[in-house]
Amino acid sequence: MSATRRQILARSGALGAGIVFSGALSELFTGTAAAQDLGHTGYGPLVPDPDGLLDLPEGFRYQVLSREGDQLRSGEGEVPSNHDGMAAFAGRSAGGHGRTHLVRNHENRVTGKVPVPTIDGLTYDPMGKGGCTALTLDARNNVLSERVAIAGTAVNCAGGPTPWGTWLTCEETEDKAGTNGYTKDHGFIFEVDGADPRRSGAVPLTAMGRFQHEAIAVDPKRGIVYETEDAFLKPFGLFYRFLPNKPLGGLGSLRAGGRLQAMRVPGVPDLSSIQETGTCFEGIEWVDVPDPLAAQTPVRLQDFGPKGITHAQKLEGCYWGGSCVYFVSSFARSADGSAADHYGQIWRYDPSARRLTLVIVFGPDTDVQLPGESPDNICLAPSGGLMVCEDGNGAQHVFGVTRRGEVYAMARNAQNIGTAEEPEWGEFAGVTFSPDGRTMFVNCYTPGTTFAVTGPWRR
Repeated sequence: MSATRRQILARSGALGAGIVFSGALSELFTGTAAAQDLGHTGYGPLVPDPDGLLDLPEGFRYQVLSREGDQLRSGEGEVPSNHDGMAAFAGRSAGGHGRTHLVRNHENRVTGKVPVPTIDGLTYDPMGKGGCTALTLDARNNVLSERVAIAGTAVNCAGGPTPWGTWLTCEETEDKAGTNGYTKDHGFIFEVDGADPRRSGAVPLTAMGRFQHEAIAVDPKRGIVYETEDAFLKPFGLFYRFLPNKPLGGLGSLRAGGRLQAMRVPGVPDLSSIQETGTCFEGIEWVDVPDPLAAQTPVRLQDFGPKGITHAQKLEGCYWGGSCVYFVSSFARSADGSAADHYGQIWRYDPSARRLTLVIVFGPDTDVQLPGESPDNICLAPSGGLMVCEDGNGAQHVFGVTRRGEVYAMARNAQNIGTAEEPEWGEFAGVTFSPDGRTMFVNCYTPGTTFAVTGPWRR
């Protein structure tokens, strides 16, 4: 089967179709906690929500934890807009047993509808409208507290958790001081402690680079941090790794600096040109970034020597699984300057073997209304598969992917932000699971809504 074709298997169900990918999908799930697999039916058809918020399979239920415009429980102001990347952490103190800390990004730009309130000691640039909020939940997912975790940042898109239980929030912008009213340079990563934001403050991790950050993943053994760059216009983004001076040193250790490098795949200037799943590249090279702060020239435009560097359009989700790091290219369009078209790729990099493998390709010769167009945020699920947030056209879903590469619909956004004649639904973002694996947390970007989904996950 062509690597650019998904085999459509007609059957009754949530969407009337299932998907089978070519390639060895078992590679994706090495190191997951559960050995079971859901099989080809997932959890069954989605049931329309009578309240018009979130459609789920029978037996599952949701709680609305937070909605934009409501009052933060801390009294600091309103819940900000544009709910994006998110992670869940276990309560650390003796009194926090059974509690979960959620850290949630708000991808507000200069004109964000509801900005993150500026708080003394937690604000980087008072003109920045983005940031993070932190929620503390009890064992039944009741919200105990909700407060600002960092403010004054910009376009906080995704990020990722650290092995020591903090969140790295990423600014998806390159705006410098004096642009759009900002008083400081933006395009950095910030560390956020969801349990006690005052411990982390608002300090940019400048050595990790200034560019259009998207997501990160940390190698739990070596402490290397992998970073994606979401650039959808040419020149496209790069895939990076950061070699910390104090690897795995805990909260604040990344401020000690380190070395930023970009990935070079010999002979491959654009990853979109690779279309066959299972294609492997040996001897992957890592090249020092000449100027990580991009004082004069954006990093992706800098001189990486006569061999150049490897670019990819729309690099987004990133996670660590087993002994490898996985990263997502959400789409590539030749009309934008990419070497070839696709509706999404997932790549696997094995640092021990210095090997890069293309694991999944979506489209373009597929129906964009069927599952899996433009994958974005991604996480490992207790079922032994993946959960993927779709960011494409039409209806918006959270999709599960089994070990056999079959896709099933887990959730559908029922909040119509368009009209009855021309409906429109906001994307999903920030899918993550509670430490005990019993709850899936996910955001609706617009209107900003955070859900806790429970049900028969082990069924």
